[in-house]
Amino acid sequence: MTVVINTQAEGPEAVREKRNAALSSVVAAIFLTALKLIVGLMTGSLGILAEAAHSGLDLIAALVTFFAVRIADRPPDEQYRYGYGKVENLSALIETLLLLITCLWIIYEAIQRLFFKPVEIEASLWAFGVMVTSIVVDVSRSRVLYRAARKYNSQALEADALHFSTDIWSSAVVLVGLGLVWLSGQLGPEWAWLVNGDAVAALVVAAIVVYVSLQLGKRAVVVLLDVAPPGLAEQIATEAAQVPGVESLGPVRLRQAGASVFVDLVIHVDRSASLQEAHQVAEAVDDRINQIVPRGDVIVHVDPVRRSGENLSQAVSAIAARLGLRTHDVHAHDVQDRYFVDLHVEVPADLTLGQAHDQVSRLELAVREELPRVRDIHSHIEPLASPVIFVAHLDEEAGEKLRARIAAVVNEVPGLDGYSRLHIRPGPGGHDVVLHCLADPDLPVTEAHRLADQVEKLLHVRIQGIKKVLVHVTPEGEIGSTAQPGADI
Repeated sequence: MTVVINTQAEGPEAVREKRNAALSSVVAAIFLTALKLIVGLMTGSLGILAEAAHSGLDLIAALVTFFAVRIADRPPDEQYRYGYGKVENLSALIETLLLLITCLWIIYEAIQRLFFKPVEIEASLWAFGVMVTSIVVDVSRSRVLYRAARKYNSQALEADALHFSTDIWSSAVVLVGLGLVWLSGQLGPEWAWLVNGDAVAALVVAAIVVYVSLQLGKRAVVVLLDVAPPGLAEQIATEAAQVPGVESLGPVRLRQAGASVFVDLVIHVDRSASLQEAHQVAEAVDDRINQIVPRGDVIVHVDPVRRSGENLSQAVSAIAARLGLRTHDVHAHDVQDRYFVDLHVEVPADLTLGQAHDQVSRLELAVREELPRVRDIHSHIEPLASPVIFVAHLDEEAGEKLRARIAAVVNEVPGLDGYSRLHIRPGPGGHDVVLHCLADPDLPVTEAHRLADQVEKLLHVRIQGIKKVLVHVTPEGEIGSTAQPGADI
């Protein structure tokens, strides 16, 4: 059995907040790119031009992020069954490649200025002003993006936030380089070598960006290759194993796409559990997993297993259920450490005797294979009971006579103190009788069962026309146990 729990989709407010954060980074990148480019050309500062190029690629990356966030929020469809979440991871990888290309250009130009073609740089107030402005904008934008990225587990927004965070440090390094250029002009020709501080600052910027880019690219590739988040599978297995009803666990598989984590795990449940009980266990497992992975798409596959301490009746019922059959009244006799089993087997009513006998024979063979101590099996074959039976009208005079005869039979059985309720339902093959008998609350359950069985047998022997009898023994003094000899609902 497999239970599928759908992904908890983000609401309109979450989608709007992510898109607004991505759009704001686009606007900020346009502003900074234009400002740095203008001032860099005016001053001839390679550090500022490197920053302009960096911001230009930030603009491209911000646009990629903006469209990636819009696409990733689309719900799954017939073509993309797992949704569009990995578009975010792909956009993060694209941003990484763009940053590395920028770094190659910055490194090349810095080496050229250090060793081959010196360039005169003007450390003006404009140069300092643009870098200070850049830092202020970068601080503001990175905070907004980081907050949205953490809130919605968005790798695309996190990549954008990393870009702006990198800009903060690189802009600070460029400020140091411009300060050295200005200082060389103030100290005289013997300090002219300080002019190289601008190119050195550009190399430092490139080194920072390369390091951050490689880290981001590694994370994007890991998600695209479906590598499970470290430690998450073990954490999920630990939580799932603590759910009541889970006997043991099978494989736990994970994959991530954008902000969503897809969880596929196998739990082992007692094979005697009903379908509804197994489904409830699976839902409880899902609830535990959702505490760990708030945005999870969980598939729980339930495998039936033999529970330790399972008795013979439970084992036979489980084997029968596996073959599509039902059993009841399973009795086992232990003779010299060998079991002799008697049972009733319910088969579909539309089968022929030959077909039914074949199915029961397969059941007996399966029981012997799984339970070697069973030496002999005797089966009583009967059709599955109809879930709904049409009830005819019971004649009042005939009903009174039948109730009186049933009451007389109950009074003959020592240990019973009459009955509280009696239901007689006429049917095509005879009357169905449901009888609530009264007995001492301290009576052992084996004795109560014996009394019920005695009443059932006496009714079949003494009264003709009774097809089925169900006897329910009720403790005296319980609510609703007051004797009502004429009750018929």
